[in-house]
Amino acid sequence: MNTRSKLSRRSFVAGSAGVFLVPRFAKAEAEFTMKVASVAPAGTPWAKHLRALKKRIQNDSGGRIKVKAYLGGALGDEIATAEATKRGAIQVFGGTAAALASAVPELAVVELPFLFDRVAQADHVLDHVIRQDLEKLLWDRGYKLAFYSENGWRSIGTNFGPVHGPKDLAGKKMRSMESDVHLATWRALGASPVPIPVTEVLSALQTGVVDGFDNTPLFTFAASWYQGINNFTLTRHSYQPGLVVISRKWWEKLPADLQQVVLGDPAAESKKGRRGVRAIRKMLVQNFTNAGIAVYEPTAAERAAMRQATRKVHDEFARKTGSAGKRLLDKIRKAL
Repeated sequence: MNTRSKLSRRSFVAGSAGVFLVPRFAKAEAEFTMKVASVAPAGTPWAKHLRALKKRIQNDSGGRIKVKAYLGGALGDEIATAEATKRGAIQVFGGTAAALASAVPELAVVELPFLFDRVAQADHVLDHVIRQDLEKLLWDRGYKLAFYSENGWRSIGTNFGPVHGPKDLAGKKMRSMESDVHLATWRALGASPVPIPVTEVLSALQTGVVDGFDNTPLFTFAASWYQGINNFTLTRHSYQPGLVVISRKWWEKLPADLQQVVLGDPAAESKKGRRGVRAIRKMLVQNFTNAGIAVYEPTAAERAAMRQATRKVHDEFARKTGSAGKRLLDKIRKAL
């Protein structure tokens, strides 16, 4: 068994303290079923948070809501489960803005390359600058925004060496999310993007279908993608928030008291989700070294060159999404 396969999931799982919750209602028969879908694998901070959410909702509803959590893409990939949530077949979706952008294109604004430099900027923009805009956009397309979580900073994993700039990506086949912004980012960096669902990426790496990918250290280890690479370049080119959204069709069927139970305290849930991911960030980077994967930190000049190369992705986004997308981007730029 090689070093990578020996890595234990517990090496990148953050612990959490239990919380005693007092039932708001007396125990009753379940009136509603709430299926929660996420591609996050078991053992991740996302999985722990969703389990806590399940416990809180079932407890505070006195059993009137039965929560079923489906992790690791058990109900399908992100785009499929996001669409099923819009239809009401799934009641809650937890995942990336890029996946929800299939129904709400303007949402992709938050994943534009090199938009943010620090998580404090991203938190401020998401919580205070554009939250109301996103709530309305999501509501109009069939979703109720519950709270934010986090995937983190996306960087580049490869099987051909470190990435110093676009020249190293020229002609390389790189796995991409099925998102206009992600596809355009790879093209701007000189690569050939190949859209592949999350569940098929590891085999694509191992069989040479793709030469690499971009994702966060958290997801790279949680999904075992690290087994298909020998280098990880900390480009941190895109901050990827997570969103937990509720099917509007299902939400509108809930009585007001249960709506409040499901929603809880959105600000507190956001802090909890972000805290769980950020607590293990440094440990995850160290895991690459432990697994025999070379880690490269680009210089300021190299990052500046990549930033410049992908600037046109911002302009392309504004053109494709029209006035609504441009207005969001302008608000973010002004806030930054």
